[in-house]
Amino acid sequence: MSLHSVTVRDPDRLTARVFDSATRTSGCRLEAYREGDTYVIDIDLPGVDPASIDVMVDRQVLTVRAERKHAEASAVTEQPTGELSREVTLSDTLDTDRLEARHDNGVLTLTIPLVTSNPRRVEVTRSGLAHAA
Repeated sequence: MSLHSVTVRDPDRLTARVFDSATRTSGCRLEAYREGDTYVIDIDLPGVDPASIDVMVDRQVLTVRAERKHAEASAVTEQPTGELSREVTLSDTLDTDRLEARHDNGVLTLTIPLVTSNPRRVEVTRSGLAHAA
């Protein structure tokens, strides 16, 4: 089993943190980048049956699990087999409720929109207490 974890506090710095981390060598390579108001994470999962992919978000922890079947006995492969797992701790500036996942040609693409904030002025009300002068 391969379990790798990455912590991301600032989505704009994810790439640097991922590639500076000792966890970067794994059975499922990760590429992360920002496209406008969306954050994109591509995870390489060649040879993985898309039906075996499980994507979970618990609080701000994203977990991707998949299974790659063992190759034929006579095959030579450098790809890890069995259960693959990758964890990424996401920033709270990402809207994980709107996370979308797509698998295409051996790549799992996760798109996570940034949280949109609308600043608003808060009116301060005064209590009925009089101040002594």
